[in-house]
Amino acid sequence: MGGIDLAHLAEGVEGLRSVPALLHRNATEFGNAPAYREKEYGIWQSWTWAETEKEIEALALGLLNLGVNEGDYVAIIGRNRPTLYWSMVAAQSVGAIPVPLYQDAVAEEMEYVLGHCGARFAIVADQEQADKVIEVQDDLHQFEHLIYVDPRGMRKYEHSHLHEYSHVQDQGRAARDEYLPELKRRRDKLTYDDTCVMLYTSGTTGKPKGVVLSNRNIIEAAKSSSEFDHLRRSDSVLAYLPMAWVGDFIFSIGQAYWCGFCVNCPEAPQTMYENLHEIGPTYFFAPPRYFEERITAITIRMEDAGRVKKWLYDTFMAHARKVGPRILDGKPVGFMDRLKYALGQVLVYGPVRNRAGMTKVRVAYTAGEAIGPEIFDFWRSLGINLKQLYGQTEASVFITVQPDGEVRSDTVGVPAPGVEIRIAENGEVFYRSPGAFVEYYKNPESTRDTKDAEGWVATGDAGFIEEDTGHLRIIDRAKDVGQMADGSLFAPKYVENKLKFFPNILEAVVFGAGKDRCTAFINIDLTAVGNWAERNNIAYASYQELAGHPQVLETVQKHVEEVNESVAQDDMLSGCQVHRFLILHKELDADDGELTRTRKVRRKIIGEKFEDLVNALYDGSESVYTETEVTYEDGRKGKIKATLEIRDAKVWPVKPKAMAAE
Repeated sequence: MGGIDLAHLAEGVEGLRSVPALLHRNATEFGNAPAYREKEYGIWQSWTWAETEKEIEALALGLLNLGVNEGDYVAIIGRNRPTLYWSMVAAQSVGAIPVPLYQDAVAEEMEYVLGHCGARFAIVADQEQADKVIEVQDDLHQFEHLIYVDPRGMRKYEHSHLHEYSHVQDQGRAARDEYLPELKRRRDKLTYDDTCVMLYTSGTTGKPKGVVLSNRNIIEAAKSSSEFDHLRRSDSVLAYLPMAWVGDFIFSIGQAYWCGFCVNCPEAPQTMYENLHEIGPTYFFAPPRYFEERITAITIRMEDAGRVKKWLYDTFMAHARKVGPRILDGKPVGFMDRLKYALGQVLVYGPVRNRAGMTKVRVAYTAGEAIGPEIFDFWRSLGINLKQLYGQTEASVFITVQPDGEVRSDTVGVPAPGVEIRIAENGEVFYRSPGAFVEYYKNPESTRDTKDAEGWVATGDAGFIEEDTGHLRIIDRAKDVGQMADGSLFAPKYVENKLKFFPNILEAVVFGAGKDRCTAFINIDLTAVGNWAERNNIAYASYQELAGHPQVLETVQKHVEEVNESVAQDDMLSGCQVHRFLILHKELDADDGELTRTRKVRRKIIGEKFEDLVNALYDGSESVYTETEVTYEDGRKGKIKATLEIRDAKVWPVKPKAMAAE
């Protein structure tokens, strides 16, 4: 790529006002350092920053050859692959705007996003994603060209508007002399306030909104967060989270291009754990569900372990919970406790960290949903520097972060560098920062509702700042926080996260706003409970059959009652104990509209869809018959019929302080 005249750049950190500018700096200053790795056919392939720049330039020239204009929207669809990350930067290089979509979205969901942004072009990973776009393209009047990376299965398609990725690059290289001046012109005119990417929200309350993020938003957020955690070029990450999610964009493009560290792409979603173990990243991010699943896997292994091995695990993990976080934070711990912990490192903690692929992790983050305190403390007790951050798409991720030595499970830390926070009278959290989004695309009304003229953005979350520490504590989504009939505080997420700590429980949905007591739907974890059934020679043919087993109901009831005892100790939230519950006959599913693509619970939709079950929880019924429409993996619809048992759970006396705050 041609040089960038840094002297005339009026804005931008050190004159680096776009991702393509960062790419050129990396290729120029440390071109031989690894930029991307991908495992394919069992072998790790690697590209340096210099090679990456050439790959992106070839694609950018090919996009010009295809007629991509400045301001066009280019959809990017597929799993994490270097070619798709390059596609986003190539689109930026020609003045277009990349719009990554969730790869597991169905064609109808893709149609909405493609139509809303008016994408003329789409770059997809393979035949599966191409078929979804082709299925809906007749209704997308502006759509023109589809580029696919993997040619398998595509040979017999009609190719007048279909192009193989490598061929587009070859055409770009062939026409380099013709298009290079135009590419340089477009790339060099990119400003700090030009759009860097458009990411769609998960749509928990309605249609997804297109969040417009500028180069300023992404680069400033990447710079400040990288400095906060002392990230460096020698770090590495495993890119496995959805490319349509803002977290992946910041970690795998924003921070990676700012710091110059290597982005590693797994061979397939199914091999993620294996590839994580092979790469051993130093910087790691995962949503709470990942850490919950890993605890479930570890628990299952320990249940199957011999008596001595299980005793060692239980003994040293009990010690780790007592002193591990204190040692990690550099706080005083007695000599004998340190000696026992060091022995545990050899016998238990080290092997567990290695099994989880986190032996080399220097900084780990979780966000997206609140993580259960017990889950959070488990990982920190192993010596893993796991921290919570609080953020959202509209903030370019970062709103609060946890400084080393101030990491706690019950708060989300202090304002990130450059971020201001205020709490409204109704408890809603507002922030203002360089990362705050430009607007919602084609939605000025929602933009005005969310971001005011002074730049303050409403998060939709309720919380408060602790006076003595300055830490922010998030209670729940503002729309979900309410009051019980007696005036006590209702915050369902707090209870749900405690329930999900148990390996047997995959998901929980708590109801109770305006009611005299709380109730809950439970999803069992089929892996964990299925393993228990196999060990006890209990035959089952389906999730539904296992979910209705008396011993499973009894086990879940014990979990609910244990959580109730814990919740009863919280002065503010002791009124949220679960009085009655049922185990759902099906797993909550994004394809059925019950979860978002980022696996957040769509509480309102679940309450409406299963209104008969909610009513039965409150009318004293001991069981309820229900029929539910489901979507199978091949897209077919069907119905599940079931009679569900409803159970009463023991509750503890509510503390008087749980009444609504003055």
